[in-house]
Amino acid sequence: MATNLWSGHWNGRTPVGDDHRRARQVISPSGGIMRGKFPSRKNGRLVHHEGLLELDAIYLLEASPQVVRYREQPTTITYPDGGRLRRYTPDLEVTLQSGASIWVEVKPAVFLAREDIRHKLQCVAAHLKRSGQAFVVLTDEVLRQEPRQTNVRAICHQAMRVRLTSEFAQSAVRRCATDLPASLARATQVLTTHGADPYSLLMAGLLRCRLDVPLSPETLLTRTTEADDGWFWLAQEHGF
Repeated sequence: MATNLWSGHWNGRTPVGDDHRRARQVISPSGGIMRGKFPSRKNGRLVHHEGLLELDAIYLLEASPQVVRYREQPTTITYPDGGRLRRYTPDLEVTLQSGASIWVEVKPAVFLAREDIRHKLQCVAAHLKRSGQAFVVLTDEVLRQEPRQTNVRAICHQAMRVRLTSEFAQSAVRRCATDLPASLARATQVLTTHGADPYSLLMAGLLRCRLDVPLSPETLLTRTTEADDGWFWLAQEHGF
């Protein structure tokens, strides 16, 4: 079953992003998997997802300041499994601010209890390590941490449909510096007069707030400094 979270134009403009063709195309959808398309500001295009857990991952990648872009099903490789060669397509490729590339497998934690899946991912991980390609498995135990997932979704939904340019966003923060720290409600009021919004600046990594408590109008927003650590982590050992 397919579901489109968004269709049409962003603020009257067609999104312009990378021209990406997935390595694996779905020929005949199987039952029980919720497929759809996510309107990514970060990528400037609709990103396909296969399953709700992949959608959870996409929301977090969209909001992570460490992530420059991400692609679904970027390529297909062959890897050795004993005396046989098998094919593997990662769910996502994530590119970080540092330029690093990480391949991501999104998998429910309960699936990792299956010997066949554990064996496959171990073979893939060993092959990619030899090739110098970073690889990580993200499970629902990481992706569905609450209230973080709900907060990040709210931030993504409230942010402007078209991303602010880096220069404009930084300028907006500088103009509002004397008003920070501020509540979410107050920051919204102040930034609106400068053509910006706090949600976009959170996603840009210029502002931050706690994600371990529910988001509310009283949520305190602070300005990000160079000494600050990551706003939130999915795989800290890989830098995001």
